Amino acid sequence: MRSLALACVLLCSVVSMAQSIRPAKQVDDSHFELDFRRHGEVRMHIYPSALQISGSDDDKIKLHYWSDREDLRDVKVRLESSGNTANVYVGDGPHNDFHVEIQIPKKSDLYLRITAGKVDVDHIAGDKNIELSAGELTVQVGDADDYSEVEASVYTGDLNASPFGVSKGGLFRSFHKKGPGEYRLYAHVGAGQIRLVP
Repeated sequence: MRSLALACVLLCSVVSMAQSIRPAKQVDDSHFELDFRRHGEVRMHIYPSALQISGSDDDKIKLHYWSDREDLRDVKVRLESSGNTANVYVGDGPHNDFHVEIQIPKKSDLYLRITAGKVDVDHIAGDKNIELSAGELTVQVGDADDYSEVEASVYTGDLNASPFGVSKGGLFRSFHKKGPGEYRLYAHVGAGQIRLVP
């Protein structure tokens, strides 16, 4: 009897968790929208692409992808949220001329993993944890005093962070600084370039 009661509790928990996951609305073939309140964490795993992530005043996540030359029928998107966390997955895009644009509430924490591409992040007021295996990463950081800790590194390439007074090039370049603010920034590129701009 006790085992049956435990099984019922576990089943109810699983059902409750499943019900708490909110999927995105697919607006059309390449547009997705998800209601998501600010001050949450947005976790992204994105296929190699030209990726633009920007903050907005809307309590929504909006995702759009396109290509001027390539077939997009195989692209897979998963956009969903649970509690204060949203998960964004884009996979199986074309190898060339693939563009992804994502808007999130500007007061959000961002976690991003992408293997290759040209990545631009702007107007995000929150923690940022970004890794790019190869390519160019540009992050608009705003005021350097908004950060409690900043860590950035490249295995090979250039590291330019004018708000923090850093400019380095070559192999195994990095810097680590602490400050008076509330946000944390971690940025790593394997081969390529990091630009942290005001």
